[in-house]
Amino acid sequence: MRQSLQFGLASILLLCLVSAASARNAQRLRIAPRFVKGETLRYSIDTSTSSNEHDVTPVINPEGASEYRESMSLVLRLEVLDIAPAASPAQELVRFRVIFEQANSGSQANAYAPRADAFDDAINSLKGHSFEFSLQPGGKLEDVQGLDRIAPQRDVAARVLSWLHVLFAPVEIPARGITLGQKWTNERQLTDLPLKGLVWRNESAYLRNEPCAASSGVKGVQFPGESAGCAVLLTRFRVLRHGSDHSDATPEIYIHNGLRTSGQWTGSGESLDAISLESGLLVSSTQTATQDMDYEIRSAISGSAIHHTGQMTTQTEITLLPPAVR
Repeated sequence: MRQSLQFGLASILLLCLVSAASARNAQRLRIAPRFVKGETLRYSIDTSTSSNEHDVTPVINPEGASEYRESMSLVLRLEVLDIAPAASPAQELVRFRVIFEQANSGSQANAYAPRADAFDDAINSLKGHSFEFSLQPGGKLEDVQGLDRIAPQRDVAARVLSWLHVLFAPVEIPARGITLGQKWTNERQLTDLPLKGLVWRNESAYLRNEPCAASSGVKGVQFPGESAGCAVLLTRFRVLRHGSDHSDATPEIYIHNGLRTSGQWTGSGESLDAISLESGLLVSSTQTATQDMDYEIRSAISGSAIHHTGQMTTQTEITLLPPAVR
């Protein structure tokens, strides 16, 4: 009788533990956008940038502007062309067409700035044009076709791809998923910069769930997946350098070309993102970022140098436009 009772209590305890574990797993959120072939998504992207930068060089720079203000406003229409079969939505390969419904850019400078004017012209010329790409699991873009034709300038094409990356992977989520109130960190190396060892470190938190319309600021309309609401995530980031401030900061490519670099490049900011609990789509994102630069590039042979200092501040608003908005 005692053994039966002990067995019964053990069974009940095990069942309770399994139920509790299942409840915890059910509450763990794994964010991955889910798409339907033939559907259309429309996003507005508004960004403003102000910078104050200065170069000291052996040769006088004919483009004398040092203070810039730039504003851009775009509406992107994303058409889901095809979805490769997969075991789960998180493993799907999705083919998109991107159409620039709107594309406006305007810059102001304190002096002659032909590069700023050329950038504005390149952005404005995107209106009405399109290109295609495939989205891999995890938000990686591949097989981009047509972008080089409509945006031959490398900096313009890079800016477009960075916007798309934010749309599909605004926050790096742990593989196990996240729970309400959870905090986590991650970092990635920054390359193609004049200083090595720089990293982008994120500190993220799952703040709350709320109606998607409240997150987007678009009132009186119904979002896809509105009944489930949106997860609100806050990410604060820093740009910093690993290692001693006195260690060699020269990237290999600069050393190969007979150059040495030194100095600092720091940054900070935050992003508040609302992601649909039902579709996994980014509904809204508000981002602010500031970068401070003070570095020197010197020739190891001649000793001539370029000293660059500056600060750049960027604000970006991204909103998923509901079907009713045209």
